[in-house]
Amino acid sequence: MIDIRHAEPCHRAGWERLWSQYIVKFGAPDMTEEVINGLWQRILDPDHPMQAWLALDRAEKDDDQTVIGLAHIIPHPHTFTLRNVAYLEDFWVSADQRGRGIGGQIMSALQALAKQQDWARLYWLTGSDNHGAQRLYDRLAKRDDSVLYKIDTIETQGF
Repeated sequence: MIDIRHAEPCHRAGWERLWSQYIVKFGAPDMTEEVINGLWQRILDPDHPMQAWLALDRAEKDDDQTVIGLAHIIPHPHTFTLRNVAYLEDFWVSADQRGRGIGGQIMSALQALAKQQDWARLYWLTGSDNHGAQRLYDRLAKRDDSVLYKIDTIETQGF
């Protein structure tokens, strides 16, 4: 049985294990402990807009070891509506857990949250070469034809 829940302090080790996999995959393997700790503090801070939603396998007994998926979202205002929208910044399911429908369960939970919170939209980006994720996303959402441009104002580590 899979539960999708907002991150709590007891989930730190499991979250960090998955976060480490994610940052290696997406080009930031040398992220400092200071940044990782700061991100975790943002997630736990009820006054910060960043949220982490975790997929937990209830078959496991130790909460730290049950984290098998994560989603970081950032609700924010939008210029075309007075309702908020939410950006899905990061999305990851542990490689050894893929194929169980966990990604779809996380996305369904986020969609329900968006409706509950009256957000006008949940949106995200993915790499043009991330075909595995695109297969999931194409089943769940409408693809947009937007093109991303960015100006880095500091030297970045793959983001």
